[in-house]
Amino acid sequence: MHVSVESIGSLGRKLSVSVPAERLESAVGNRLRELSRTVRMNGFRPGKVPAKVIEQRFGAQVRSEAYSDVVRDTFGEALRQQNLQPVGQPEINAEGGVAEDIRYTATFEVAPDFGDIDITTLPIQRAAASVEDADIDNMIETLRQQRRSWNVVERAAQAGDLVNVENFAMVDGKRLPEEGVERGVTVVGSNMLFPAIEQALVGLSAGEEKTVDVTFPGDWRVAELAGKTAQVNVKAAKVSEQNLPAIDEAFIKSFGVKSGKLDKFRDEVRSNLQRELKGALSARLRSEVAQKLVAAYAHIELPPRLIEAEARSMAAQAAENARRQGQNVGQVDHAPFMAAARNRVSAGLIVGEVAKRNNLRLEPKRVNEAINLIASTYEDPQQVVDLYRNDPNLMQGLQARVMEEQVIDWIAERAQATDVAMSFTDALRPNA
Repeated sequence: MHVSVESIGSLGRKLSVSVPAERLESAVGNRLRELSRTVRMNGFRPGKVPAKVIEQRFGAQVRSEAYSDVVRDTFGEALRQQNLQPVGQPEINAEGGVAEDIRYTATFEVAPDFGDIDITTLPIQRAAASVEDADIDNMIETLRQQRRSWNVVERAAQAGDLVNVENFAMVDGKRLPEEGVERGVTVVGSNMLFPAIEQALVGLSAGEEKTVDVTFPGDWRVAELAGKTAQVNVKAAKVSEQNLPAIDEAFIKSFGVKSGKLDKFRDEVRSNLQRELKGALSARLRSEVAQKLVAAYAHIELPPRLIEAEARSMAAQAAENARRQGQNVGQVDHAPFMAAARNRVSAGLIVGEVAKRNNLRLEPKRVNEAINLIASTYEDPQQVVDLYRNDPNLMQGLQARVMEEQVIDWIAERAQATDVAMSFTDALRPNA
């Protein structure tokens, strides 16, 4: 096998490989012999199909598969021979036919040289928070809000009431909609509707109405209203007040606390909040480390094709998320994602380099914990665990993520960390 390497810019490489035809013929022969032992054909006993018949029936397919296998195997050998490690997917172009010597080129990018990586001088801020009694009170109140019911009332609407709203708008002498009204529901003070409309509802009883001026944003979904000030007629069709459930034995048992005791309920809520807080603090720390690593090596040139591929992947994911939410979107431009993609690629390459230099290995225990954590959010956890165990692609993606988290945690333990106290609520907010 002959191998040569050509540099394309700072980080691009073009690998040219030539493999003797004998290697392909050997691979084809091995595959045909394996088929002759296992294939079943009418008129022949198992394992007794003549070699010529096998070759006539499966030769083209076998040769094509063997060709792909030889290219894959020799590409790996060539990389090891030249001490090269690609980042991203290589572009492989074959030359010649499957009956000739195998000749192909592989174009790819390699990781940059980061020089010395001294993580002990990396300054990071480590968030510190705890679950207080007030946080438990707030969560219990949130759970009550989730279980609330509504009772229709005859009085005027006030903050916190649920109001069925009917409205139409007048703009440039035109009524929108031309006939009838638009109907909706809002909780006064929730800002589900424009603040001016919600404020107009305060003091209105069922059947009463008033007109208010509302300025619509330039990208408003109704073109006739976009960027204009309209007179909106607002009518309260129905007013309901909330009815919060009592924190009694029945309420507590509905959350799986068999004793129905308040102290046990609070213990359960505290345990759940602590688990949520632990995950949030870990995510904050990892994000902080990644950001500081990217900033520390911002001067390093990164593989442009890898960044573009990451940006396109992020754009595709954004488009998929939009479609899942019912939005009609086409292909999303990847350009707005380039900056975020660069940061992601930079962090991933640096973390990979740290792992390699320090001989860090994936911890199976952390992989199991990650799978169990994911599975715990589903109705049938074991089914999710089995799905990951039996799907190599899913498992590979999970292992890559866990390994990155593991290395970042390793870096955080050795960096120059300063503890920053914050409240439980602030700790759960995403990093800015």
